[in-house]
Amino acid sequence: MRNILFWGTTLLVLVVLNFLIYQKEKTLTNGQTMLLRLAPVDPRSLIQGDYMILRYEMAQKINNKKLSANNGFIVVSLDEKKVAKFIRLHKDEALQPNEHLLSYKNRGGIKLGAESFFFQEGDAKIYGQAKYGELKVDKSGKSVLVGLRDVKFIPLGK
Repeated sequence: MRNILFWGTTLLVLVVLNFLIYQKEKTLTNGQTMLLRLAPVDPRSLIQGDYMILRYEMAQKINNKKLSANNGFIVVSLDEKKVAKFIRLHKDEALQPNEHLLSYKNRGGIKLGAESFFFQEGDAKIYGQAKYGELKVDKSGKSVLVGLRDVKFIPLGK
């Protein structure tokens, strides 16, 4: 009986993990590209190796006093370079053309996707030039960080 329980639990964990991976891969393949302007940050952590903490300017502009929930969605529009601009908090209304959802979490500040970006040791100088976080966002507003871009919108580290 223990053997069946062990293998059943293991199988369930693997199915759930593969489903989560499938969802992220689907977002990477079919998601809308959005660029979020980064606030200045320090690109190093001596404890964890080289990485950059990502802070998005848009998150700093959102007044979290208006937020009624810990999780929700904002509505953004994209310019010709695919840079996202905050429009409003989403309240289940229909989206206009060129409006997109982006999920947020309110945990001691607004979080709009990935909050850190790890890179190989020695590449801090390259990624220190980052001005935009490149996200792929699905229709439901869930995002995956794809990479970082410089002030001229050129992908870094590729």
